Amino acid sequence: MRASLIILGFFCVGLASGYLEWLPESWTRTDFSLYALYLLMFLVGISIGADARVLLALRSHGLKLALVPLVTIFGTFTGILAVSMLSGNIPVTEGLAVGAGFGYYSLSSVIISELYSETLGVVALLSNIMREVMTLLFAPLMVAAFGKLAPIASAGATSMDTTLPIITASAGKEFAIVALFHGIVLTILVPVLVTLIISLA
Repeated sequence: MRASLIILGFFCVGLASGYLEWLPESWTRTDFSLYALYLLMFLVGISIGADARVLLALRSHGLKLALVPLVTIFGTFTGILAVSMLSGNIPVTEGLAVGAGFGYYSLSSVIISELYSETLGVVALLSNIMREVMTLLFAPLMVAAFGKLAPIASAGATSMDTTLPIITASAGKEFAIVALFHGIVLTILVPVLVTLIISLA
C-alpha cells in the first residue's frame, strides 16, 4: 500500500505544480509522458525477460496456470460491460480501456493519457490504484468468501509484486507461483490490450 500512496502523492504534487505554475513554461510544452511510456515499456521488458521464475512456474503447474489470468480478464471485462450497460453513462470502450490496466496504474494511465485522453488517464490511475489497495485491505475476506484464487484475480498485474505478500499470507504459500505467473502474464498483456481497446474508441 505504501508504494501506491507514494505514486498517488507524486501525482498530486504534479497536479499542484501544473495548476499553480511552479515549473518553467518550457516544461509544460514538452510531452514528457511519451518518454515516460518508452522508459516504462523498456523496464517492463527487462524485468520480465530476466525473470526465470516464469519457466519454473510453467514446468511445475503446466498449462492450467494460463486459465487464472484468462478468467481474471474475462471477469474484469464482464463486470465493466455490466456496469456500463446499467449506468448508461460510461462508454464501453473507455471502461474496458481503464479495466485493461488490471491494477498496473503507472503504465496503463500513461498509455491512455498519451493515446486518448488525459482525463481518462487520471481515471485509469485512480481506478487501478483502488484495485490494488482493495486487494491489500480485503485479501483475507476475499479468501473466506470466494476462495483462495479471489485475491489473485482481484490483484491483477500486481499479484507478481506489491500484493504477493498479502496473497501468500491469505491464500497460502502454495499459491505464490500461481500469483506470480498470473501477474507476469497480465503485465505483458496490459500495454497490448489497452492500446488495442483505445484504438477502437
